[in-house]
Amino acid sequence: MADALKAEGNKAFAAKDFTTAVDKFTQAIELDPSNHVLYSNRSGSYASLKQYEKALEDADKCTELKPDWAKGWTRKGAAEHGVGNLLEANDAFEEALKLDSTNAQAKSGLESVKRAIEAEARADGVTGDPTGGMGGMFSDPQMLQKLAANPKTSKYLADPGFMQKLQNLQKNPNDMSAMMSDPRLLEVMGVMLGIDLSAMGGAGAGADGAGSAARETEEDVPMTDARPTSRPPPPQSKKAPEPEPEPEPEDEEAVAKKKAKEEAEAEKKAGTENYKKRQFDEAIEHYTKAWDLHKDITYLTNRSAAKFEKGDYDGCIEDCKTAIAEGREILADFKLIAKAYGRIGSAYEKKGDLANAIDNYQRSLTEHRTPDTLTKLKAAEKAKIKYERESYMSPEKAEEARALGAEKWKAADWPGAVAAYEEMIKRAPDDPRGYSNRAAALIKLLSFPSAIEDCDKAIALDPTMVKPYLRKAQCLMGMKEYNRCLDVLDEARKKDTDGKSAREIDEAERKAMEAQYESRSGETEEETSARIQRDPEIMSILSDPVMQSILQQAKGDPAALQEHMKNPGVASKIRKLIAAGVIRLGR
Repeated sequence: MADALKAEGNKAFAAKDFTTAVDKFTQAIELDPSNHVLYSNRSGSYASLKQYEKALEDADKCTELKPDWAKGWTRKGAAEHGVGNLLEANDAFEEALKLDSTNAQAKSGLESVKRAIEAEARADGVTGDPTGGMGGMFSDPQMLQKLAANPKTSKYLADPGFMQKLQNLQKNPNDMSAMMSDPRLLEVMGVMLGIDLSAMGGAGAGADGAGSAARETEEDVPMTDARPTSRPPPPQSKKAPEPEPEPEPEDEEAVAKKKAKEEAEAEKKAGTENYKKRQFDEAIEHYTKAWDLHKDITYLTNRSAAKFEKGDYDGCIEDCKTAIAEGREILADFKLIAKAYGRIGSAYEKKGDLANAIDNYQRSLTEHRTPDTLTKLKAAEKAKIKYERESYMSPEKAEEARALGAEKWKAADWPGAVAAYEEMIKRAPDDPRGYSNRAAALIKLLSFPSAIEDCDKAIALDPTMVKPYLRKAQCLMGMKEYNRCLDVLDEARKKDTDGKSAREIDEAERKAMEAQYESRSGETEEETSARIQRDPEIMSILSDPVMQSILQQAKGDPAALQEHMKNPGVASKIRKLIAAGVIRLGR
């Protein structure tokens, strides 16, 4: 985590987002307070924000932790320079150069500090110049032109000895002895300053009538003007520039990591080439070397893929679990975490552990949803249901459950009977008796829709079994769906090829028709006609030309209906018309 935060801080520093850089390095220091590089980096960030006191604190901590590291002393030098401690900055940069004489940053910093010290000395007048800074006038490029323009000094320019003295003063402007030895030089200074220095006295008569020249000057210039009223201001020194934030160079640790990553990538590439050739042992070897060089979880997931293809499912799972744990620590991309979970699921599925396979597929989808993983999850869930159902099946246990259900039935324990027959169905899902028997118990509980479902399942498993039809008809009668009840009884009659259930079918049919007739016994003919017209099934029968002919015949000869009833299809339709009230018997 500290390395990840450091990398983020370096990235922010490079983008000149120094505030974010400070925040990232601070978080990293909280996790790894003994890492001198983190203090160095944060010091540089603070210096870039011109918060030099904080930069100095971090630089001091860095040099305390790693006193033999030149970079820490350059940080300290820059921070000392920033707060104005020039001598301390000078010492820090010199210490850095002792440790690393080729350190360009230390050299540059030291030169900058020395310039600042010299500028400060000039500003304070501490220059070692006995002329108070006036000697610098002899370096004025316009000096000879000014002297030639003045009648008092123009004649001196023809004297080679005088010109030699001027040249010496240009080379050494602080040489007071030269100025004191020749009063003409004082006149030169006066011309350059715009005043007459000879009027200040103290200069005796000299060669070439220098004394009389002095007296003539006193007469020409008023005394008040002859005395300098002010000294020329010392040259203004510019404030030494603050140290510029230096770009964050890669420290030794970063350089080593970069090199290791490059080597790891080369191993990964070699591993992938072997993987494509299905040389899995060689691929695993290269991926292992890559992981040892640099902790990138893709090396582990790649190695897990090679182990999976090789059939080493336990090794594959172990690598993926390590990749997930490492990935959580470094905040890896959620897609990589999802990939690792998905591969764990595939490995468990290959091992036949469907529960763990499903669990890891679900974890993968939580991290990142992909169609491939979703398909694998659904397939695993179906396989698990099928496996559990098949592993639970047992003809012996099914028979025990059926016998228990019969006991519960005799004891009128209908819920107990339902539970027993449910167990029978689980143990023998292809036995229609379980569904048919459970339907009978559900009818006792008046759970008609559920009972109908069980009857339909029993009929689907054995269409020749008559009891499911009878029980379904019983449910429909209880639900007062008489027409459907009669239809089911017709189906039961067709399946009863040996006639063993004929009386039971006839009795159920009679009860259904009576119940239907009684439910409409109070209707008037108008109400019956309106109801019939709303019943699509009855209207369909009445629109059938064959049935129209039969009904027309029955009006003149009611006994003819009995003859037509011998046809099962016609009989069913006649019974429905009777039940609906279209045909009224006994009238």
